[in-house]
Amino acid sequence: MQETILILDFGSQYTQLIARRVRELNIYCEIHPYNEISNLFSIKSGQISNLKGIILSGSPFSVCDNEAPIPNLNGLKKLPVLGVCYGAQWLAQNAGGTVEPSSIREYGRANLSFVNDNLLLKDVPVGSQVWMSHGDTIQKIPDNFKIIASTNDVKVAGYQIDGENTFGIQFHPEVYHST
Repeated sequence: MQETILILDFGSQYTQLIARRVRELNIYCEIHPYNEISNLFSIKSGQISNLKGIILSGSPFSVCDNEAPIPNLNGLKKLPVLGVCYGAQWLAQNAGGTVEPSSIREYGRANLSFVNDNLLLKDVPVGSQVWMSHGDTIQKIPDNFKIIASTNDVKVAGYQIDGENTFGIQFHPEVYHST
């Protein structure tokens, strides 16, 4: 059976681009709405063993909203996870971090001013251009998180959960403007 990356869609304008970038790496992926994950695996029982990782997309929603989308990742905790923008904010907040509305919505190019040596950003140099598109920012990460990337305006542009292959990035590597 084919190894699969699952992309959970929270309504991001860039979800199809995420899938395109994954497929450009010759990796099979599927996009599913965030709220259908439990149905997905009860219907396709046995296929969870083919899952090699999960990507949580961005979203037009704010994790600070009462109606914010909440995924149910129970049973998938041992898999590698990449949270992109909203996905990163949700992971951080769900683990006890603080996410707050930014004083200024950040939309456009930024450059990484700090990159820590890690599996996700290996060989990504300081100064690399990234694309930001968010109204909230991660103000404080939990104690078991490590900052792996920053920009001049965003202290937590990327993080990793200690001892896990779980990462969050505030920027959008799927967008053409990210290098």
